[in-house]
Amino acid sequence: MASVGTPDPNSGWLSDDELAEIRRRLPLLYVEAVPVRTDGMGVVTEVGVLLRVNTAGSITRTLVSGRVMYGESLRSALFRHLEKDLGPMAFPQLPPSPIPFSVAEYFPLPGVAQYYDERQHAVSLAYVVPVTGTCEPRQDALELTWMTPTEAASDAVYAEMEGGRGALLRSALASVGAL
Repeated sequence: MASVGTPDPNSGWLSDDELAEIRRRLPLLYVEAVPVRTDGMGVVTEVGVLLRVNTAGSITRTLVSGRVMYGESLRSALFRHLEKDLGPMAFPQLPPSPIPFSVAEYFPLPGVAQYYDERQHAVSLAYVVPVTGTCEPRQDALELTWMTPTEAASDAVYAEMEGGRGALLRSALASVGAL
C-alpha cells in the first residue's frame, strides 16, 4: 500500500545544483514583460526598462523576466515576476490572452542566434504589460527608468540591453504600434 503524505509546497523550486544540472541538459521556459504606461486610448506613452548589475559586475538594462515553475500557469508566472521586479504596488494589467507578442530563444553561445544567455538554452514568451500603479524595483534591479517609446527604441538604449533584449524591446514597441 502506498503511503500518503503532504505534498511539498515548494516542489516547483530547484536547488542551485539541480538548476545548474538542468540548465546543462534542457531548454528552460521563461516569461518576459515590457512594462508600459498607456493613455486613455490605450496608446503607449512610456516604457519601463530595468537597470541592474549583471553577474560580471557591469551595469546593464533589461526587462522583467523569470522562469515558469513546474505547475505554474503562464499568467501566474508573468504576474509573479512583474510583482517581484516592480513591487507589489505596480498593478500590472495582464493581457486577456496568454499569446505573447514574440517568442525569443536564448542560446548559451554568442552568435548562434539574436538572443544570448551564457547560463543556458532558454525559450521565453514575451509580453507587453500595462502597469497602473507605483513601481519600486526589487530583487537585483537598481531602478526602473521610464522612457518615451522613441527613447526606449534608441541605439543608446539598445546598446545597454543585455543578451539581445534591445531587439526584443523594439519588437515589443512595434507590436503595439509605438514605433
